[in-house]
Amino acid sequence: MKKLTTGILSIVMLVSSTTMQLSAGTTVDNVPVTTTKTAEASRLAASVARVNEIKAMDKSKLSSDEKKSLRKELRGIKKDIKDNDNKGIYLSVGAIIIIVLLLILLL
Repeated sequence: MKKLTTGILSIVMLVSSTTMQLSAGTTVDNVPVTTTKTAEASRLAASVARVNEIKAMDKSKLSSDEKKSLRKELRGIKKDIKDNDNKGIYLSVGAIIIIVLLLILLL
């Protein structure tokens, strides 16, 4: 009797956990990704246009405070552009060692 109860309980647990996993992956929405990309692209285009505008300025007539603010603005734009370009995969040394060991064991 005890084995039967344990078996039924384990089957119920397995069935209930698999259905939760399957239902969790069914709601995928791809719309925000495309709007985000277009928004980022337009923001980057505006940043590049602002950089070109600053380069075309005659800076000899500006005061030192205005030049300083332009430099800060350019650094901020450069940082934003750099942050958007770094979309890669980073692996730690431990992860690389584990991957190499798994490849050696499997091959």
